[in-house]
Amino acid sequence: MLYKKILLLLVLVVFIMTNNASSQNLSLQDAISIALKNNLDIQVLKNNVEISNINNHIGVAGGLPTVSGTLSDNEQVSNINQKLNTGTVIKRNGAVGNTLGAGISGSILLYNGSRVVSTKKRLEQLESQSEQYLNSEIQNLAAAVITAYYDVVRQQSYIKTLDRSIEASEKRLDIVKIQQSVGMANNADLYQSQVDLNSLLQSKQSQLTVVDQAKTSLLTLMNLRPDSLINISDTIITDKSIVLGDVLSRLGNNADIIAASMQITINQLISKEVAAQRYPSVRANTAYNLNRTQSTGGQLLLNQNQGASAGISVAIPIYNGTVFKRQQKIADINTKNAALQKEILMRNYSADVVKIFQSYHAGMQQIETQQKNVELAQKLLDLALYRYQLRSATILEVKQAQQSFEDASFTLTNLNFAAKSAEIELRRVSNQVKF
Repeated sequence: MLYKKILLLLVLVVFIMTNNASSQNLSLQDAISIALKNNLDIQVLKNNVEISNINNHIGVAGGLPTVSGTLSDNEQVSNINQKLNTGTVIKRNGAVGNTLGAGISGSILLYNGSRVVSTKKRLEQLESQSEQYLNSEIQNLAAAVITAYYDVVRQQSYIKTLDRSIEASEKRLDIVKIQQSVGMANNADLYQSQVDLNSLLQSKQSQLTVVDQAKTSLLTLMNLRPDSLINISDTIITDKSIVLGDVLSRLGNNADIIAASMQITINQLISKEVAAQRYPSVRANTAYNLNRTQSTGGQLLLNQNQGASAGISVAIPIYNGTVFKRQQKIADINTKNAALQKEILMRNYSADVVKIFQSYHAGMQQIETQQKNVELAQKLLDLALYRYQLRSATILEVKQAQQSFEDASFTLTNLNFAAKSAEIELRRVSNQVKF
């Protein structure tokens, strides 16, 4: 029985280690979902939204009644020496007395220049603004994850190009060995072919390290362990239907611009709140009080009164050194600044969109031409190898064809990634990143 338990334990350990060692196939949608779930900045912003939601209440704005209760009970010991107008003299040492007081009071604001209404609207705007800040961070993170994801795809595409070039070098080496076996090639061609192949293998090894580093950057955005094993099998496909006018017209959906518009409204409401301080404040008050005084000595042995009261109080600001007036002027200036900041934001975003679209449009045009160049470079390499096999081409011609193929493939990969990055950025600024 002990042997079986040990064997079972070993099997479980091997199974767990195998699972941990195996890489996980990661899709773009999974990468975005994991990043949004684990990102700490987004969690902080979600907490801020919750705080704004809690704070957005009529009670915080001062529109609900306030009720308070009081209770006091005091014991005292006194030496009494009293002489009444009747000629009676009261003297007593150590007389014990008790004073009991209890009451409950309530107050509600009736009017204060609509300050409560303005405050409540401001709290609503602050809640909506915090949601826009959250949306902006989500869009930024999703765009960063997508870009990092396709950067891994780009780096892996370099490896595919190197693999094709390695195949050509291996074929060239095989041709040299066959020719040398029949006395038609010298050692120089053999050594050069082997050196070229080894150089490509080293380049591939270096590129594998770059791929691992790109994956680590992606894992960091996903807030996962940087040594986690992931496998990405994807290609870069760029949307060709983006139109500049559509992106510019959708800038109003940008979360940062919406938040800037809300800041204008918030500052306007702050100005109204400050202005309301210059108006009278009217409150309705009510209370119920109990007061009881008792003593074991003296003329007054017991005094108790209780009852309800109600009334209205009015507070009229007459003069406070023009503080409220100056605060309102400052609030009005802050409103103008908020409007200017929104205009600056719109100007900068519009300029960025135009520049990004220019890169996107130029990249899309170059991709079609470069795709043809890659096909031609592949055909040229195949032809050079064939001619080299027939000894009608030199090893230098094969190397040049091979280098042309590598350069053309690398350029096509970079163009695809640049166009995709521009597409992602255009979608981000127009609040259209899909996740």
